[in-house]
Amino acid sequence: MGVCMTLNVLIADKLDSRTVADLEAMGATVRFEADLSADDLPGSIGNAEVLVVRSTKVTAATIDAAPNLALIVRAGAGVNTIAMDAASRRGIAVANCPGKNTAAVAELTIGLLIAADRRIAAATADMAGGRWRKKEYQKAHGLLGRTLAVIGLGAIGLAVAARAKALGMTVKAWSRSLTEERAEELGLDYAPTPEAAVAAADAVTVHLAATGETAGFFGRDLFGALREEAIFINTSRGEIVDAAALRWAIENRNLRVSLDVYPDEPGGGEADYSDRELASMLAAATPHIGASTTQAAEAVAAEVVRIIRAYAEVGKPLNCVNIRSRSEEDVSLVVRHHNHVGVLAGVLDELRSSGINVEEMENTIFSGASTASCTLKLDAAPNPASLERIRAGEDIIQVGLK
Repeated sequence: MGVCMTLNVLIADKLDSRTVADLEAMGATVRFEADLSADDLPGSIGNAEVLVVRSTKVTAATIDAAPNLALIVRAGAGVNTIAMDAASRRGIAVANCPGKNTAAVAELTIGLLIAADRRIAAATADMAGGRWRKKEYQKAHGLLGRTLAVIGLGAIGLAVAARAKALGMTVKAWSRSLTEERAEELGLDYAPTPEAAVAAADAVTVHLAATGETAGFFGRDLFGALREEAIFINTSRGEIVDAAALRWAIENRNLRVSLDVYPDEPGGGEADYSDRELASMLAAATPHIGASTTQAAEAVAAEVVRIIRAYAEVGKPLNCVNIRSRSEEDVSLVVRHHNHVGVLAGVLDELRSSGINVEEMENTIFSGASTASCTLKLDAAPNPASLERIRAGEDIIQVGLK
């Protein structure tokens, strides 16, 4: 199937300049409105079939205002800024671009680690104010031989661990899926619990996805397990950290904290930041720029185009994150048949009369186009009588269940 020449795409965020040209070369009609806010989107979505966002939030109001919307592409990994339930209720696919900004986030994490240890931000502020304070800023612990706890060992956590090891640090890691054997393969010290990981660490960096289970993951108890004057870094999501517990840890445990993400981030690229008190307490602070390098932007843009091209060509986007996971009850019915009109219609009629829903269907045509094999994923298995009626159908070669 060729690319749909009438595909309407709205890019509501800043992306690499080549993205528009590449999509237009596919035949898509593209609106590029990089400065749209979450509040602007409902009134601007129009007849878009595909919406591309980076940091702009996609609310339920935007989804309700988009009668033709079929695909939302998050130009990044996390999808916590998208109203996933509303999209799924409307049958709108949500896709992301995982792994394309891994190096960028890992590099910033290491930068924030060094900045906290050497107090680079404070020293810069003093220099800018005309204060030469060499005696004060020559006091630093150093990172060689120190222990870094990595909480969450996905692609970014692994990349941070590799860079920390290159600095001569010992890396102690915890992740729900990490085993002692896997940790040994990676050259990491295994921690059975988050508390065990942070208690032994001079610095801690967190790389967890924002979910209901991880909201407030770093709270008073976990911060209390850290050593005094330890370094804490968060470049993942602000919701993972309990803001009140973080303040308590800075004030009572003398933590040196570097953040790139916050629980109350503004929605756009330029805005006032309300929590100046927290910002003043940090060793280093950046405004959620972890993924923002030219290299990452180019890689993400190329992935956005790849996702939309797949959708345009076969109606199925890559990296879809809101597809239901296969359950133990799912059954696949495989029907080999002669490739004649109406054969599959008879199979579908029998399934419908049995109250069985077809959740996925793929028909493969063999060389010569005289025969085919159709795989149907069902929500329940047909009973023996129903299977016999399908087998008895004209032009059916073989029927089986998986």
